[in-house]
Amino acid sequence: MLEKELQNAGLSERESRVYLTCLEMGETSIAKLAKKAQIKRTTVYLLIESLQEKGLIGLIKKGNKTLYVSEDPRKIAEKMEQRKSAIEKILPELLSMTNFTNIKPRIKYFEEKRAVEDVYRDTLLYPDQEILSWFPALLVQDDKDFFNDYYIKKRLAKKIWVKAIAPDTADMQEYFRRDKAELRQTKLISQAIFNIEVGILLYGKSKVGIVSYEEGMGLIIESPKIYKSLRNIFELAWNSLPENK
Repeated sequence: MLEKELQNAGLSERESRVYLTCLEMGETSIAKLAKKAQIKRTTVYLLIESLQEKGLIGLIKKGNKTLYVSEDPRKIAEKMEQRKSAIEKILPELLSMTNFTNIKPRIKYFEEKRAVEDVYRDTLLYPDQEILSWFPALLVQDDKDFFNDYYIKKRLAKKIWVKAIAPDTADMQEYFRRDKAELRQTKLISQAIFNIEVGILLYGKSKVGIVSYEEGMGLIIESPKIYKSLRNIFELAWNSLPENK
């Protein structure tokens, strides 16, 4: 789990393993580190160099010995903040260089279980905005840990509101009783009429996310025209439905 989170923070799989092993061992030699991490010594040398450049592993001289030690883990958070600040600083200039005129729709395709998570993570890139969603019952049944323990908390922190149209099932009624606390407004419709098997999300003023658990796939379509057309369809359906009681 820790290796996975470090990879999300920008380290490679092997960098994560070497850093955590070094953190666990304290001052250590390349030979011991390679043995503990189960990585070839020649590869560990390269990984150590990379981690030193990132400021995450330090070098200590003890007599004729060269030992390595992990730096304070808080440096990872510090590095990420520095990287974020640097990107935010140049973002307006980067956007001004981009030609959005007559741009063709861009499509990203994701596979397997994390496909759904990847699409939902993308919606978190647009704080203080609104997501419009057609919500299938299947999404509530699968991957509850991701939604309850990660996604909803992140969405609330970023003040992203949701309007959702969902099938009127017992599970959905229970789930959407938390609407107010979770910055969400839902309208339920008879499952006999509304029985979709994929989730559709409109967000970011130009993006359409489509997710399917059973097929293990996700799509992100970036197109202002497709987004606006689907938004009009959503609002037409939304305005025709009564408020939940």
